[in-house]
Amino acid sequence: MKLFYRQSGSGEPLIILHGLFGSSDNWFSLAKVFAEKYCVYLVDQRNHGQSPQSDDFNYQLLAEDLHEFIQEHKLQNPNIIGHSMGGKTAMNFAVKYPDQLGKLIIVDIVPKQYPVHHDRILDGLLSIDLEVTTSRTEADEALIKYIPEVGVRQFLLKNLYRTSDGKFAWRINLSAMNNHIEEMGAGMQYDGQFKGATLFLMGARSNYFAQGDETSIKIIFPTAIIKSIDTGHWVQAEKPEEFAEIVNEFLTSE
Repeated sequence: MKLFYRQSGSGEPLIILHGLFGSSDNWFSLAKVFAEKYCVYLVDQRNHGQSPQSDDFNYQLLAEDLHEFIQEHKLQNPNIIGHSMGGKTAMNFAVKYPDQLGKLIIVDIVPKQYPVHHDRILDGLLSIDLEVTTSRTEADEALIKYIPEVGVRQFLLKNLYRTSDGKFAWRINLSAMNNHIEEMGAGMQYDGQFKGATLFLMGARSNYFAQGDETSIKIIFPTAIIKSIDTGHWVQAEKPEEFAEIVNEFLTSE
């Protein structure tokens, strides 16, 4: 699958993968910071942003999409940052193709199965009738009873856009996400290890990391460094300067 991407900067390649319901747009500001030292590729994963949509949606496909992207652009051992779903994509890619990447940075996700927990979000998004919705305010009002957090609603509604005939449409494939939501919580798809330099950067107030997860991380990623920032799940958005500092330090370390 030919993925949409945005490229900036020069130097060693650095690929950044967004999470579920996100897109490359979410990383604009941080990409400018990283582009001072690296050639940054902000990638829209399938069923997100401006990349193609598909009825099929799982981590094996997402990892293969990433592999195809790296081959297509002839990238030599790119460093990879993945947040949440993007982190699962990156972990699976690293285990399947351990010799085809440099350093690995996983943001607020671990290599385990998670119970379905985005169903309320999907119910809310699917409840919005785009045929009659005339403004983002209307869409936001429809979401309130499902998602009370203003910031989360604003994040989700970034996926709305107007078509050439002036109607609203989604840049995310809600049907595929709804049909495969259990697969988005799946654990690792491949056996093996990635022994290269790895950083797990967790949100200290997030619920994606639990007691015992460090052990499971070390089994698959034996060299992993585990750090946390005083944030929730959207680590890079809540503390971007601290996030960038830790990432840059890790990328430049021996």
